[in-house]
Amino acid sequence: MKKFGSGSRKEQVINDFTKGSVVENILRLALPMTLAQLVNVLYSVIDRVYIGLIPQNATLSMTGIGLTLPITTIIIAFANLFGMGGAPLCSIARGRGDREEAERIMGNSFALLLLFSVFLTILGFMLKRPLLYLFGASNETFPYANAFISIYLLGNLFVMVSLGMNSFINSQGFSGIGMATVLLGAITNIILDPIFIFVFHMGVTGAALSTVISQFLSAFWVFRFLISKKALIRLKFSNIRLQLSTVKKISALGLSGFMMAITNSIVQIVCNKSLQFYGGDLYVGVMTVLNSIREIISMPVSGLTNGSQPVIGYNYGAGAYSRVRRSIKFVSVTCISYTLAAWGLLHAFPHFFIRIFNHNPALVQAAMPAVRIYFFGFFMMSLQFAGQSVFVALGKAKYAVFFSILRKIVIVVPLTLILPHFFNSGITGVFLAEPVSNFIGGTACFLTMLNVVLKELKEKEQN
Repeated sequence: MKKFGSGSRKEQVINDFTKGSVVENILRLALPMTLAQLVNVLYSVIDRVYIGLIPQNATLSMTGIGLTLPITTIIIAFANLFGMGGAPLCSIARGRGDREEAERIMGNSFALLLLFSVFLTILGFMLKRPLLYLFGASNETFPYANAFISIYLLGNLFVMVSLGMNSFINSQGFSGIGMATVLLGAITNIILDPIFIFVFHMGVTGAALSTVISQFLSAFWVFRFLISKKALIRLKFSNIRLQLSTVKKISALGLSGFMMAITNSIVQIVCNKSLQFYGGDLYVGVMTVLNSIREIISMPVSGLTNGSQPVIGYNYGAGAYSRVRRSIKFVSVTCISYTLAAWGLLHAFPHFFIRIFNHNPALVQAAMPAVRIYFFGFFMMSLQFAGQSVFVALGKAKYAVFFSILRKIVIVVPLTLILPHFFNSGITGVFLAEPVSNFIGGTACFLTMLNVVLKELKEKEQN
């Protein structure tokens, strides 16, 4: 086993998470990650604004792109499976000083991303028509959905590499470089979107092409950095070959992020179907607004929990268990405090958040009570985020996967189908499923994490 000895002294100090303040280490990673996610959301919103300004068939175009969301979510799920599965293992190996193991994990993750990008592209072209109709496409909206997803699938390789391998940049402590990956793609997309959509009159095809070009540049940026001397753990061609034992470990740990993305897709389909049945197109639009609001206000929690994972994993691998406990405490308290404040703002000013995404008077009126119901007790969601991120950081795949499935599949989906029948609540029952699942799933995940992890850390310190 080779110990770390390369790199400048400055790099070693900066990226040794057993040194310095735990809080400062986490924030140094979390702030750039949060900013990167903010940029991602902003350019996603701007994307929708551009499509909404198309002179002809703007609504059909928007609907068509929306129908492709479950497919793109599945692709992101596989990027999470191999990227978020390999990066924490890489951090733990780096904390132990085992460079060879860390590089082997990275190489196997890269090989898996390449292999599955080709597989998903072929499968996507074979199944795109029946899937799009299954997700609610009509003869009017299918052409727009098909135009977008066909281009997107051709660039699937770039999407998976940029998303999956960027986790390995962040896990080494280079959060600024990881943020630059997202900024490069976002800025490129913002510039190219209006050119392709309006100047070249390419519509949704132009939006898809802009996305693919942006992801190509991000993927190239990630690849170039990981093979350079600046990276502490480098991507080497000798490691880009699959080893069954390593693949199993990566897949087991990444299954949590994978299941979160897949189950989100399933929940979205079930919610849209239920809302279509009880309320029609208007309430499907309301649900789109609610998801957009949640995406924005969840960013700091997601950024903080993701930023904490390399620090927790590194210290765990290095045997610095007291620092692991301090990390968990800081993340938990901060997440709960923030989400309590966010819940208060959403309850007091729902119209402000709704109007960010839509100005239709009927939709705004329908969304006002929906926001207060859907986000009730929003702070409980932070418990799910915190508990799950700790399990992933420490390599406890079974717990992470279990709680991913518990909240979405075992709780949300059945409640979405059942609650509308109670007291003839209809659409109110559909929106209630989310807060109920947050209280049950968030409590179960967080308390289990505290019981399992803190008990283990105490035992390790005594041995």
